[in-house]
Amino acid sequence: MRLRLTPWLSIALLCAPAWFTPATAQAQDDGVSIFDGKTLNGWDGNPEFWRVEDGTITGQTTAEKPTKGNTFIIWRGGEVGDFELTLDYKLVGGNSGIQYRSFEVPNEKWVIGGYQADFEAGDTYSGINYGERFRGILANRGQKTIVKKGADGKVQVEVVGSVGDTKEIQSKIKKEDWNSYRITAKGYTFEHRINGVLTSVCTDEHPDRRATGVLALQLHAGPPMKVQFKNIKLKKLDAAKTSAVGKKQILLLAGRKSHGFGAHDHTAGCHLLANLLNASGLPVEAKVHELEQAGWPSQADLEAANTIVIYSDGGGGHPFNPHLDQLKTLTDKGTGIVCIHYGVEVPQGPSGEAFLGWTGGYFEPNWSVNPHWVASYQKFPAHAVANGVKPFKTNDEWYYHMRFRENMEGVTPILTDLPPKESLSRPDGPHSGNPAVREAIAKGESQHMAWARQRPDGGRGFGCSGGHVHWNWGNDQFRKLILNAIVWTSGADVPADGVNAGKVSVDDLLQNHDEPIPADFNKARIEAMLQEWNALAAR
Repeated sequence: MRLRLTPWLSIALLCAPAWFTPATAQAQDDGVSIFDGKTLNGWDGNPEFWRVEDGTITGQTTAEKPTKGNTFIIWRGGEVGDFELTLDYKLVGGNSGIQYRSFEVPNEKWVIGGYQADFEAGDTYSGINYGERFRGILANRGQKTIVKKGADGKVQVEVVGSVGDTKEIQSKIKKEDWNSYRITAKGYTFEHRINGVLTSVCTDEHPDRRATGVLALQLHAGPPMKVQFKNIKLKKLDAAKTSAVGKKQILLLAGRKSHGFGAHDHTAGCHLLANLLNASGLPVEAKVHELEQAGWPSQADLEAANTIVIYSDGGGGHPFNPHLDQLKTLTDKGTGIVCIHYGVEVPQGPSGEAFLGWTGGYFEPNWSVNPHWVASYQKFPAHAVANGVKPFKTNDEWYYHMRFRENMEGVTPILTDLPPKESLSRPDGPHSGNPAVREAIAKGESQHMAWARQRPDGGRGFGCSGGHVHWNWGNDQFRKLILNAIVWTSGADVPADGVNAGKVSVDDLLQNHDEPIPADFNKARIEAMLQEWNALAAR
C-alpha cells in the first residue's frame, strides 16, 4: 500500500491455491457465506493475530505483540474471477482493505499482493483501489480510471471521470462502527462501494492485469489496531455473460501400455479422469492425447492447455525428456504441470532441475524408492488440492523419499505418512534402497507422496507418486484428490467440498484399456476391495 505509519488490515481474494478444510457454505440470493461465524474453517492465517470473536473474523495487533510485516488470513475456497463480494467491517485504528484476484508472495507465508479495496480509520483512502505489491494506487476515491502501460513501459493511470466528491463519500462512512463493503469485478472493471455509495471504478487495460486470484484478510504492521469482519458473502458471476474467464483447457498425456493389465493403465486412467472432469460442472474442458498412438502433441495443442497432465512411464524414457525447452516456454507463461506415478521420475540433471521448478519435486534414482505398501493418509493441509478429501488408505506402489526443492521452498506436502520399515526389505539399488532413505525411516521421518507448488511465474505444479494400481482410481478420496489437483493447476476454482469425483464402478474401470481383459479377471474381488477402502473414508 502507500507508505504510512498507521497499521492496516486488508482482505485478499487470492489465486491460489488454497490450504484448509473449508467451512460449509450457505447459499443466499446475494451470494454464498464463506465464514461460518464460529470457526476459522476455510481460512488460513497466523493464529497469533487472527481469531473468531463475537461471530466475527478478528485481526488484532498490540504493543506487546506487533506483526513485523503485513500478514494475511487467506480464504482457501479457491480462486475468484468475476464476482461480487459483500461484507461488514469494523475498524479501530489504522487502515485495512480487501484484496482480490490476488497472489501469494513466494517464500513469504501469509503475504498477499493484488487488487485492494481499501478502508481506514482516517479520511482519505476508504474506497480506493490499491495494488498491494502490484503497481500502487489504481484509483483514488471519487475517481473513474483506466490503467494502461505507458510508452515508457511504466504503469499509467488515467482519470477518465468522477463517481462523486471524496469528502461527501467520506461523510457516509462511520468511524469505529460497522460499515458494509461491496466489490464487483466484471471482466477487468472493478467497482467499490461502501454503505451502498460508489467510491471508485477502475478498468485495467495493462497487459499484466489479473483475471483470477485468491481471497484473504490482511493485518498491517505498525501501531496497535483491531479490525473485524462478518457477513462475508461471495457471489460468482456468470463468466459467459461477463466474458472474463472461459473454460480452462486440460490436456492429459497417456503413456504407452506398460506392466500388464491392471497396472500403469495410462490410457484407461486418463480417459476416466477426463470424463469425470468434463462431467464435473466446472468451467474446464479435458481431452486425452495417447502418446503411443499419436506421438508428441502439436504445438497448438500444448499452447492451448492451461495445464498438462502426464501419466506415463518415466525415468530415462520419460516423454518430457526430449521436450524440456518446449515445455519451459509454456511453463514460463504459467502452464500447469501434473505428474502421476512413474511420471514423477526423471534422470538427474536438466530433467530433474526442470521438475524441481515445475512441480517442486521428483523421483531421483539412488535417492528415492518404489516399494508397494499400504499408506494411510489421515491429515491434510489447508490447500485447495485437499478440499473435501477425507482420510483414506490404499495399497499402491507409493514412491517416497522424493527429491524436493531446498528447504521445501514453495512446496506444500499434500499426502504424508511414515512408511513401514518393511518397505525397505530389498537390497540397495537405484529404486529399492540407499543409506539416506534407510536412515530417514529409522529416524521416523514422515515421507511425502503427493505435493503441490505455486510457482513465481504464476503457474502451478503437482506430483503424486501413487497410481500404479489401476483399481485405486475406484477409491473415491484418491480420485477426488487427483481431480482437485488437475483443476487447481489449470487455474480454475476448486469447490470447497472438492471436485465432484462421481461414482466409479468396476465396469467403469474396465473401459478404454489398451490391453485385453484376462479371462480369469476377478471382478468380485476388486469390488470388495473398493467397498472396503471407501467404507473407511465414510466412517
